Amino acid sequence: MNLMRWIVTYLCKLGMAILCRIDAKEMAKVPANGPLLTFANHTGTVEAPIIYTQLTPRKKVTALAKIETWDNWFLNWVFTLWGIIPIHRGEADMVAMRKALDALENGYILGISPEGTRSRQGMLRRAHGGVAMLALHSGAPLQAIAHWGGENFGTNVKHFKRTDFHIRVGPVFQLDSQGQRVTKEIRQQMADEMMYQLAKLLPEEFRGEYSDLENATEKYLRFVA
Repeated sequence: MNLMRWIVTYLCKLGMAILCRIDAKEMAKVPANGPLLTFANHTGTVEAPIIYTQLTPRKKVTALAKIETWDNWFLNWVFTLWGIIPIHRGEADMVAMRKALDALENGYILGISPEGTRSRQGMLRRAHGGVAMLALHSGAPLQAIAHWGGENFGTNVKHFKRTDFHIRVGPVFQLDSQGQRVTKEIRQQMADEMMYQLAKLLPEEFRGEYSDLENATEKYLRFVA
């Protein structure tokens, strides 16, 4: 990590610690080295700097983020400094996918948001099936990182209140197609099974589309001991 990147990361981590009470002890469950696909729920903008800076003792960390973020000059500078990969949403962005695959091949931890857009109320939305293809093509293991509390950040800042930000981390697993041809339907089922792993870590009121845990399946998941 070059000096400027280290300084910006440290200052960001310090700033988030001042603005939030971060319950991040479970981040110790994240492996020290990649390749690894970490996937999280998306409730706003505050989780990105918190989770990224909590991961930064690990040298190789990157993520996918919507390309519109680069329209903001400050975020453009920070995300470029951090090596975040821009992606065009709503289309097959093969350039971003190639960069993501290259990062995983080079042992990076790659962060993704399977929902594709944020849920302002903090409840899970249906995941897109494309995240399963990235996992299958890379062969990288996956790990869910769930968080809540960040959905209150904007309101709390306006009232000069700190935000309680909680993080929970699930087990490491891989997707296994079991030799089947991966159709669109199977790809979506894989994505849904991933999201149920995320939902299990969240309080009930934030599980949204994945509230019916009794119907959760693990057909295509192979857990890593």
